[in-house]
Amino acid sequence: MKKISTLAAALIGAAAVQYAGFAFGDDGWVTLMDQSGKGEWGEVGKANWTFKDGLLTADKLDGKDLGYLVSKNSYKDFQIRAEFWVDDEANSGIFIRCAQADKIDSKICYEVNIFDKRPDPSYGTGAIVDTAKVDPMPKAGGKWNTYEITAQGPHLTIVLNGQKTADVQDSRHLNAGPIALQYGSGVVKFRKVQIKPL
Repeated sequence: MKKISTLAAALIGAAAVQYAGFAFGDDGWVTLMDQSGKGEWGEVGKANWTFKDGLLTADKLDGKDLGYLVSKNSYKDFQIRAEFWVDDEANSGIFIRCAQADKIDSKICYEVNIFDKRPDPSYGTGAIVDTAKVDPMPKAGGKWNTYEITAQGPHLTIVLNGQKTADVQDSRHLNAGPIALQYGSGVVKFRKVQIKPL
């Protein structure tokens, strides 16, 4: 068991190695992490991310700031498939088209939320925070879930477990940027994250 945070310094010098053993499949999908390996990620904030038994897991923050794993590459138009498990208390999400790699928040990225107990549920699980509301909000806690996220120009669609939860046109973040996996609270596990450039 090795904490991902210990890899941050080493990753700077290894930027040329894009996917650390992962490659484009015949269908165009790139595996960023799966049960065979955690892949290459930078880190913003401090969560206790670990990779064990084929799962990328966090259940605690080290400090006040939220924790993020940030992709080494930037993406503009793409599809993402992500498999995740969270408990009922979890606050997590997948951030896309971030304007910076060293600062992650919903003002400079789109945040596809995973937050069943968000005080304003209209931007909870299945929503894009401050961009596309969800009603009714689905629950992700206590089970494995699959997010399918598509960003093509200003058109963003979110599908959670086969159900479309958001479909919106928005032009605030059109440039290529990294993606990020968030840890805020509770227990968060990812077992696969793939991306397909469009």
